[in-house]
Amino acid sequence: MTDPVYAASESRYEQMPYRRCGRSGVLLPALSLGLWHNFGSFKPFQEIKAMAHYAFDHGICHFDLANNYGPTYGTAEENFGHLMAASLKPYRDELFISTKAGWDMWPGPYGNWGSRKYLMASLDQSLKRMNLDYVDVFYSHRYDPATPLEETMQALVDIVRQGKALYAGISRYPTPKAAEAFRYLAERDVPCLLYQDRYNIIDRAPAEAGQLDLGWENGTGFISFSPLQQGLLTNRYLNGIPADSRMARNTSLKQSVLTETVLESLRGLDAIAQRRGQSLAGMALSWLLRDERMTSVIIGASSVAQIEDNLKALDFLSFSEEELQEIERFSVRIRESGI
Repeated sequence: MTDPVYAASESRYEQMPYRRCGRSGVLLPALSLGLWHNFGSFKPFQEIKAMAHYAFDHGICHFDLANNYGPTYGTAEENFGHLMAASLKPYRDELFISTKAGWDMWPGPYGNWGSRKYLMASLDQSLKRMNLDYVDVFYSHRYDPATPLEETMQALVDIVRQGKALYAGISRYPTPKAAEAFRYLAERDVPCLLYQDRYNIIDRAPAEAGQLDLGWENGTGFISFSPLQQGLLTNRYLNGIPADSRMARNTSLKQSVLTETVLESLRGLDAIAQRRGQSLAGMALSWLLRDERMTSVIIGASSVAQIEDNLKALDFLSFSEEELQEIERFSVRIRESGI
């Protein structure tokens, strides 16, 4: 049932710059909202709705999901389906919705990796969870070395031709395999719309492997996730490890990461951000968006306040050469520490 209370802000598209996605007709918001860890079964639905509404009211029309986002698996998509039913359904044609398959989702040989069977079955399940007839882009979430690339790519081609996705994308593919995927898809008139990978001030692997240049030359957009290195590039750890933090739980962000060298370097980056009138998180986003090869950056907020702070990054996209060199020195020190 449509929520009569919610009406999207009439100025939403005046508050966000939109960037061309490769050589396609698609424009994406500079910031996209990722539903990885903070939209699952452990989050009260009213908070999820508040974040989604705030994002959309400020021009964030791209929502990025995957089959196993939660926790628990599938619950981020289920909650997005509840959002569609509660308030977002009237705006479906204004939304750009992505999902993925490629990581562990269900038991047995057909619930993981990149087979045609897994990808097609997973997308059917995702559409049911999200109350959608189609997604705007469907990704192969990772390269599968045991499945022929042609099988995975042909599944994406057929999914687009069936109308279950408007575009195809790939995520976290090695550069040579990404180039093969781009060629295969283009030869079948289903060009790869988006390449997604982790990229931030600390983690430069995609740039170093030539992925940003490859996408740019191919006419494929590049969209980054984990722009804040799972919270490390925020002020959260500048004075130690908060008891309620991800690092305190010692799960995806290990406590061993926060060495004295890393802490000193993070404080150095924070000092640069303060001189610029930004938070450390805001500067990390601005640093990414200064690059014309960057189509969009996926933020993973846990509150409306975090989305509000992230949006401020859009006002600080210019860097002096001195600032870039100083950021580089600190980021090299962090990388050399083994992160």
